Amino acid sequence: MAIPLHPVQNRLLATLQQEDFAVISANLAPIDLERGRLLYDPGDPISNVYFPGEGVISLLTLMDGGEAIECATIGREGAVGLTAAVGPRESLTRAIVQVPGRAWRISAAHLHEAWKKSAKLQHLVDHHSQALYAQAVQSAACNALHSVEARFCRWLLGCHDRMDGDTVQLTQEFLADMLGVQRTTVTAVARGLQANGTIRYRRGVVEVLDRAGLESATCECYGAVRRTFSRLLRTGEAPVRAKA
Repeated sequence: MAIPLHPVQNRLLATLQQEDFAVISANLAPIDLERGRLLYDPGDPISNVYFPGEGVISLLTLMDGGEAIECATIGREGAVGLTAAVGPRESLTRAIVQVPGRAWRISAAHLHEAWKKSAKLQHLVDHHSQALYAQAVQSAACNALHSVEARFCRWLLGCHDRMDGDTVQLTQEFLADMLGVQRTTVTAVARGLQANGTIRYRRGVVEVLDRAGLESATCECYGAVRRTFSRLLRTGEAPVRAKA
């Protein structure tokens, strides 16, 4: 039986004082997010905001020709669609569930009413927007300057941080979209990491065997994003790997 989801599993909600949390708690509802679930496409109105307690949600930039590349990743350290707390917003990216899990959902309208009443919530929304923007900027630089292997390790470490176990269910198609490369390139990188004992890779599943090895193979961008979230959101170094 699944362990009931608790709001404090989301690190943003956990930072709220009791009086601030009280203004949104009645309208928070738990939801299961299955892999591949589309939350928004570019231009869609953001009608709901999601606070993950588990899993990973990717924000993708889409090209006219159908190509896509990830610009940010959100897990238990953040929220998806949080800018809608300020007022009506349309999504600028595709938001899709890459790693399944559970979350808390609230309508954008209810969150906006809470935002008007809580200075702490206003502060949190502002700083989360800055942290997410910083992640997108870092990702743009990383995609242009760093090797596919380093970016693969950065992405896998980010997933590992947001999960309780060591196994990540990921298809080659998803990984290729995340990295903006061909599937054959993903396979070659994964096989190389498996050969040196860093991961175990089979169709649709990546198991982390040597986290230190991943950290040594990744680029500076992984640590830079963690430090930015920690500084802006005061949730501890984020995203933080959950304790078993």
